[in-house]
Amino acid sequence: MKINVWNTILQLSKERGVEPSVIIAAIEESLRVAASKFYTHGEPVQILFRPEKGELRVFTRRTIVEIPSDPAKDVGLKEARLEDPSAELGGALEIDLPSDTLGRIAAQAAKQVIVQKVRDAEQEKIYDEYAPRLGEIIAGVFRRSEVGVDILEVNKIDVLLPLREKLPGDRFERGDRVRAVITQVRRGYKGQEPQVIVSRATPKFLERLLALEIPEVGNGTIEIKDIIRQPGERAKVAVQTHERDVDPVGACIGLKGARILAISKELGGEKIDIIVWSAVPTQYAKAALSPARIENIIVADTTAKVLQAVVSPEQLSLAIGKKGINVKLASKLVGWKIAIQPHS
Repeated sequence: MKINVWNTILQLSKERGVEPSVIIAAIEESLRVAASKFYTHGEPVQILFRPEKGELRVFTRRTIVEIPSDPAKDVGLKEARLEDPSAELGGALEIDLPSDTLGRIAAQAAKQVIVQKVRDAEQEKIYDEYAPRLGEIIAGVFRRSEVGVDILEVNKIDVLLPLREKLPGDRFERGDRVRAVITQVRRGYKGQEPQVIVSRATPKFLERLLALEIPEVGNGTIEIKDIIRQPGERAKVAVQTHERDVDPVGACIGLKGARILAISKELGGEKIDIIVWSAVPTQYAKAALSPARIENIIVADTTAKVLQAVVSPEQLSLAIGKKGINVKLASKLVGWKIAIQPHS
């Protein structure tokens, strides 16, 4: 049967961004399913489809025997000779789907099943594209808010920004450009689209921003050892370098604070403390309590992992921080509980 669908396949391939072979396979599968309803004995359906040449053939093949035992695979000699006078025992008889039935089935396949198959291929392509990009920052355009989630458009697909992954001060208008880090990519099931989930509140977002804004972090000269965040309020970043001529804190802050201010602006004014990482808990804790100046730190309880920090009265509130956030983040960063004691 002659069928002119090659140009349609090429156009669909270009519009949907999937290979022509995927569409051809979808057509073949839909034809096989539809044709199986015509062959009532469960015969194996064979498809010869060459769309570039306009050729389509759907048929089943039966072995010619004296006495048929399986109507799905065998045909009697007498019956076979009604179709092909030259038929012989042991040979094969190919039974084509009638052209009017084939034309109707082909039209139904193109109309109903192909679209779904192409959609499945599109969804698989989305998953394959974004799954390897976990931890990468992407920029999307804010489109709308739904229950518990904001919808960003990235390359014509919807990306989900859950409300819990936003910063406290995030307020977006339609058309605003929003940056976030990919945290999850979920494969679509039962006709559902794959889900790409992003976050602005995770420490990974800050880590990726630092790598983008600070060349020394991006090229590995400065290594980020630890990050602790209270999203939208304060973050502490511990860094180190093995280069003797590089000041890791100064490089991250930048000239007149330009580098760290750009990152803070992206995070809605979140304060970012850059400190030098240390394997010694007392030294690490002293740095972690920045911007407060600490007079002394001692180990109060090794078993319970408790440190005691001594500060001057004027540094006490700074060391504790608003609602205790500074000492809380420092404790999480170091992994030891830090008790603040004013110097008497």
